[in-house]
Amino acid sequence: MIGWLIIFCEIGFWVFVLAGLLARYILKKKKLGTLLLICTPIVDIILLIATVLDLKNGAMATTVHGLSAIYIGVSVAFGHQIIKWADAHFAYKYGNGEKPIKKKKFGRGHARQERIGWFRHVVSWLIGGALLAVMIFSINNPSQTQALLNTLKLWTLILVIDFIISFSYTLYPKKER
Repeated sequence: MIGWLIIFCEIGFWVFVLAGLLARYILKKKKLGTLLLICTPIVDIILLIATVLDLKNGAMATTVHGLSAIYIGVSVAFGHQIIKWADAHFAYKYGNGEKPIKKKKFGRGHARQERIGWFRHVVSWLIGGALLAVMIFSINNPSQTQALLNTLKLWTLILVIDFIISFSYTLYPKKER
């Protein structure tokens, strides 16, 4: 059930974003658009409540429960940036906004963007990791929460790999073609 809820929450996130942007730029209802965009965290709250209730009702913690914590962490750390990106593109296409600035694909600018992306990843890891830790300690049964611990270990490994890749551009910047 939680797996499907993660998928529905991702769809719900994009429904709120698109509805907010359509209201803002197509229907010219800026307040409604802002309200719909502000509602995007509702999907995170729904997922968090459902995950807690599922575990509280005795469900065996699985990797999918761990994915819900990852989803929430990533959503909090990257959600605003994603909405800002979509808003800039929508404003340009439908609202007489300025053309969005393309990300640097080489040099020091690219290296900086990679480092910033990694720091956002750390924020998402801290949030998701904290949620995983709360789940693990509140259940307080190692055999029931092993999947959550494994999820955290794997995500930590991915964070380390992301660090190596992201910071390699600082030492060895991409060259312009």
